[in-house]
Amino acid sequence: VMNRILQTIRDGLKQDSIAATVTGREKTAFSVYKKMREKHYTFSQVFDIYGVRVLVKDATACYAALGVLHGLYKPIPGKFKDYVAIPKANGYQSLHTTLFGPFGTPLEAQIRTHDMHRIAEAGVAAHWLYKAGGKLDIAEAQQQTHRWLQSLLEIQSESRDSKEFLEHIKGDLFPDEIYVFTPKGKIMALPRGATAVDFAYAVHTDIGHHCTAARINYELMPLRTELKSGDQVEIITASAARPNPSWLSFVATGKARSRIRHFLKTLQQRESALLGERMLEQALASLKALPESITLERWEALAREYGAKSRLDILADIGQGKRLSFVVAQALTRVATRAPDDAPQGPPRAGALQLRGVEGVAIQYGKCCRPIPGDAIVGQFRRGQGLLVHTRDCQTLRKGRVESDQIVDVEWAPKVEGVFEAGIRIMVDDQRGLLARLATAIADAGANIEYVSMERPDTDRVVNMFFSVQVQDRKHLAHVMRALRRISEVKRVHRART
Repeated sequence: VMNRILQTIRDGLKQDSIAATVTGREKTAFSVYKKMREKHYTFSQVFDIYGVRVLVKDATACYAALGVLHGLYKPIPGKFKDYVAIPKANGYQSLHTTLFGPFGTPLEAQIRTHDMHRIAEAGVAAHWLYKAGGKLDIAEAQQQTHRWLQSLLEIQSESRDSKEFLEHIKGDLFPDEIYVFTPKGKIMALPRGATAVDFAYAVHTDIGHHCTAARINYELMPLRTELKSGDQVEIITASAARPNPSWLSFVATGKARSRIRHFLKTLQQRESALLGERMLEQALASLKALPESITLERWEALAREYGAKSRLDILADIGQGKRLSFVVAQALTRVATRAPDDAPQGPPRAGALQLRGVEGVAIQYGKCCRPIPGDAIVGQFRRGQGLLVHTRDCQTLRKGRVESDQIVDVEWAPKVEGVFEAGIRIMVDDQRGLLARLATAIADAGANIEYVSMERPDTDRVVNMFFSVQVQDRKHLAHVMRALRRISEVKRVHRART
């Protein structure tokens, strides 16, 4: 059968004056069995029992040869792929088609030029070596491969180690690709499973960093939407938007993953440095020293002593709790050698660190006590994790074995921005539609519900409910609780710390 197929194709190409090299292969019984087992196919789903490869002189001849093959054997719908017009990310080019061969036997055909075949078999580097001895035009292949290698270098520069680098690129080396369109009609290749976020980063890093939603086929869709071949994708951005750590759970491309991680690491360092600078100013004030009095030479000397790259790294270490601000302040203000980290600490810090609610990831608020503006608070340093804020009467903090040098005096600034999580426990008489009325009352009071849970004690009609809500401060929380008390079915309302 294979010889008959090859001869038929050669005669057809010769009749149309297409110079071509035609080769073929027949899958062994074991290869068929192995493919069926690995891909969970039935025998009727294996379309490449017979395979043909046609090599021609140029891309135009590829499409002419494709027409000849489709004239000799009927193509199977949905089994044609054009990697000549849209090459794979690794530079691979070829036309793939599956045909109904003699006696209805499926026949897989690959049509490519000799240049494309050399790249497919030996890689672009081998093809460049071949070019050195001839005069072949492979500028486009070089440009595509250069772009691909450049993207690998960018990913490597943003990866911490070789393991993270391999994790980023393993899905990009030989992806099962999809093809989507930009609003201007440009075709972009992405790995199967790619989302709108992957598309945004493929267009430009800044687009990815500021994306908020996507319009897919003119319909507004969330960023985690998985793309399909043929989709037209438009990314909606906002200047205030920034990458979310949750994106790492669904992005498919190494470029998107590395860019998100790099941004988050940079953001954490910057926010930790800002916190560390404020804590250092507080420590310097206790030593009656002005931050402006610390010279650049003294900072550089301290960076060398600590083995840090710069002043920013030292401040970030303070913000993350890796270094004590008072020890760093002593080192900066003393002409002699600095005190070791484990040396006895000096007088207590003068003045409390003020929280404005916009410190970002460097400061976190304890889930054990849910502090909000208006509460008396205290800070706890956790090494490598930054500052954790508790209420002063937090039972978890009291029971925990916290060293005195981990406690930081903090207070709310006169003007605090943002919203904070607070808990409300309610005992109610169960009535149809009550949950909707409670949610409406909370919304009308200007609060947002993050989480709801409920439990029913032994008595049938009484239900205990817990709401996690976002409020601005204690006054706002009191306003929400008053709104809930106005509902007749509500028997008791109180603030829940845990």
